[in-house]
Amino acid sequence: MYSFAFKLAPAAVILAGAVGLGGCASKSYVREQIAPVSQRVDTLESQLRQTDGTAKAALAEAQAASGQLQSAGQRLDQINGRVDGVEQRLQAQEARPKRPRH
Repeated sequence: MYSFAFKLAPAAVILAGAVGLGGCASKSYVREQIAPVSQRVDTLESQLRQTDGTAKAALAEAQAASGQLQSAGQRLDQINGRVDGVEQRLQAQEARPKRPRH
């Protein structure tokens, strides 16, 4: 019987070691390991929010500028039409025979 217990002892020690050493990590260990990654994620999220805000502000400004450009283009078209009318009247006056003044 002594030889059977002697043969079983190493297996029991290995089994006890596997159960004792192979356990789950503690919550504090996991938090400690994840903390740097979590901080980096928080920093990146903050930067992303700032970038998103800047992009939205730039888009709003670009849209406002586009509207102003369209308005200016319409006004320019109106002015071009008026200038064309004035030029035609000037050409018509120049083409008329001049009457002598008395």
